[in-house]
Amino acid sequence: MADALRIGIAGLGTVGAALVRILQQRSNELAISCGRKIEIAAVSARERNKDRGIDLSGIAWYDDPLDLAANAEIDVYVELVGGANGAAEASVRAALARGLHVVTANKALLARYGVELARIAEKNGALLNYEAAVAGGIPVIKALRESLTGNHFSRVYGIMNGTCNYILSRMEKEGLSFGECLKDAQRLGYAEADPSFDIEGNDTAHKLAIMTTLAFGSEIAADDIYLEGITNISIEDIRAANELGYRIKLLGVAQKTDTGIEQRVHPTMVPLDSVIAQVDGVTNAVALESDILGELLMVGPGAGGSATASAVLGDITDIAKSRPGAQQVPVLGRPAHLLEPYRRAQMRSHEGGYFIRLTVADKIGVFANVATRMADNGISLESIVQRSQPDGEIGAPVTIILVTHATMEESVRKAVSAIRAEGYLIGEPQTIRIERPKTV
Repeated sequence: MADALRIGIAGLGTVGAALVRILQQRSNELAISCGRKIEIAAVSARERNKDRGIDLSGIAWYDDPLDLAANAEIDVYVELVGGANGAAEASVRAALARGLHVVTANKALLARYGVELARIAEKNGALLNYEAAVAGGIPVIKALRESLTGNHFSRVYGIMNGTCNYILSRMEKEGLSFGECLKDAQRLGYAEADPSFDIEGNDTAHKLAIMTTLAFGSEIAADDIYLEGITNISIEDIRAANELGYRIKLLGVAQKTDTGIEQRVHPTMVPLDSVIAQVDGVTNAVALESDILGELLMVGPGAGGSATASAVLGDITDIAKSRPGAQQVPVLGRPAHLLEPYRRAQMRSHEGGYFIRLTVADKIGVFANVATRMADNGISLESIVQRSQPDGEIGAPVTIILVTHATMEESVRKAVSAIRAEGYLIGEPQTIRIERPKTV
């Protein structure tokens, strides 16, 4: 049997502790599977004496992750510290500079510095594995980097944030407000005390940026993603979507267009009979559309200690099974110097259907005027419905709901702007894009 693979783990939170537990409990079967033992040689965390329910006796302790990465006698550095900068960035750079293999679950770090880190890894003959950074336990990174090599992708999209999916699912099933569902998500540990990173779409955007690079061979462009969160989704939107045959999900979508690559994260209406519409709660789903395979939808746990630890473990065992001198899988699917410059497609060129909800003053001619403004901008309507308020009072505001056929984003924005200028609009209009997935 080959020499043991010595690993150092920085970060002993939920994921790190779960990883240590699994490695210790299953060391014999992992050794048989990998052809060598996997040995935890060193760890680092903020509190040395905290009870984590794991045995750390005989394992070297480092107070500083950077010290572990730079000086510990290890073969693999496992970064579970988190954050795009600080200790996570410095320690990963140090480990790769030494030629150590690195495993990380840090999507923020990769979204910001992924190309730079790939260059360092490739220069020093090191592997940089990050399956756990996108969609938790779903093996989408391995699929894009290895299993589907040779496929030309046209679109990748998915539900990549369990917090948002949980909130939207609860709003629909129980008729609760966004605020009520968010509080429950925080109570159950699905949302952070400060949930803004999740509910404003940033978490999904980081994951999408990584998948975009793997799918299309372009440099990572996390700052070029159109971004909308779910904070403005109301129970009225949820109910209207359901009546029209749709369900609202926060999707990350990347696709190739004639003008470049379009990356967007926003609430989306998907048909009730599509597979992705059935993905509820904290579950994630990733869809890949390509020329050879066609459509592939992968569904599974997207977060949590066990799911993330499973993905990290898979990356470690891949390294344990690799042999010196063997051809290495490029960090980002192709060598970093062969990544193409990112060319952004403008969202105003996005073509698709739209749901538009307007609250307007109950005046003669308003309904006809709304339809006229749509027609003026070349927008064909699939349906248009006017609803009075429940109290039914004369002169009370009314709601107009429109569903368009495929149209241009720029046309929708111009039409809504024209309606706003008329002076009968009450409050802000709601516009939600409609996706009709090929995978149904």
